[in-house]
Amino acid sequence: MSESGAGGACPPKVLAELREFLAIPSVSTLPEHAGDVRRTAEWLCARLRGLGMDAVTLHETPLHPIVRADWLKAGDRPTVLVYGHYDVQPVDPLNEWASGPFDGDVRGDFIYARGASDMKGQLFALLKGLEALRDAGEAYPVNLKFLLEGAEEIGSQHLPEFMDANRDALACDVVLNCDAGVHAPDTPSIVYALRGLAYFELEVRTLGHDLHSGLFGGSVRNPIHVLAEALAAMHDADGRVTLPRFYDRVRPLDAEERALIGETPFSKRDWLAMTGAAALQGEKSYTTMERVGARPTLEVNGVWGGFTGQGAKTVLPARASAKLSMRLVPDQRPEDMEDLLREFLETTLPGDVFWDLKCHSLGPGAVMNRKSPFMCAAADALEAAFGKSPLFKREGGSVPVVAFFQQKLGVDSIMLGFALPDDGIHGPNERQHLPTLMRGVGVYADFLRRVGTLGARPTGD
Repeated sequence: MSESGAGGACPPKVLAELREFLAIPSVSTLPEHAGDVRRTAEWLCARLRGLGMDAVTLHETPLHPIVRADWLKAGDRPTVLVYGHYDVQPVDPLNEWASGPFDGDVRGDFIYARGASDMKGQLFALLKGLEALRDAGEAYPVNLKFLLEGAEEIGSQHLPEFMDANRDALACDVVLNCDAGVHAPDTPSIVYALRGLAYFELEVRTLGHDLHSGLFGGSVRNPIHVLAEALAAMHDADGRVTLPRFYDRVRPLDAEERALIGETPFSKRDWLAMTGAAALQGEKSYTTMERVGARPTLEVNGVWGGFTGQGAKTVLPARASAKLSMRLVPDQRPEDMEDLLREFLETTLPGDVFWDLKCHSLGPGAVMNRKSPFMCAAADALEAAFGKSPLFKREGGSVPVVAFFQQKLGVDSIMLGFALPDDGIHGPNERQHLPTLMRGVGVYADFLRRVGTLGARPTGD
């Protein structure tokens, strides 16, 4: 294990604590790790108690527990609700990791582990920011509430009902969402908009059972052919989605916002290198940054059917399936998407084909007020730490909890975290840049100080 370059950025004691956190395999989707998910929640509870938080509790859900805590001794200063998740994605494929996925190996300025970036590292930096305030002899400058869940990576299925049942206990002036990042180690940024998500599984059946492709091929429909044709028809030559009324509620990008998106540094060469793609593509008349942050998409996430084993088997399969996801911009309603997709399939698939469509998850998008005093406090804290004003970005990914906070608590979220775009989250060799994370410790403390000067419930422009 190499630690060259990391020592100055992250003191050994701090690094050891971070490794301890990362070492717990809190994979929420795998039942065999349920005990590890709980152990991670208990780890957080112990740290919160050590920071002087009150009413630190584990709230049970049908899946994994929610960690709650309060510190309400700042009088009439604003109340900040800290949101984060402590669960992580599975580590497959394991053979592509250069070190153990829960070892916390340090190579150069990076620590490698599942959750290092998404998002145990960000939660750890927030806790260290609070510790820095405490060690400086400062009372916390704001009232604090914590909502840390263990099922974000599997859809936060029970979080909305928990929020409904605990609306008064979660009341706040703003949410600090640590599940975020910056554009580059020397370029701070804040995400002010997120896309929503609708996820489906489609099965097409044309036969009662698999058949010999020599005896029956050419006489009956092959479901893989039918499925492939339907998937191909979901986009036109200009990259637009062809589902009926798909764009009816899409909010047009005005000149001011297109200019704001255009300020984000973009290199075609770097983008191709990061993705491994040979060329860029997408909806005509939009830039790459507009396509991934401000325009809706429909993607095929997986396709299967027939024989996929080693060697040859001349089979005509009875069925074929695909998984599809839509990333939706604000104003598009996730609950409408199933009807649009069904209408498309009914008019596109042949009448003698049987098909079944399942909806796996829906999540709304969100747009935050980028001119609010809370957003300005975050921008000022980032500028003080990085020496330059942050970029304001629209994020292509989905964080449904941000919209839930808007809908259920009536508050915006400040997306303040220190992951980097090339951290490899959800994939092998996920990593976190330690100098950026340690810079984030100071930003979190500074942000809370600045919010503490605002007074409760400020109003934005």
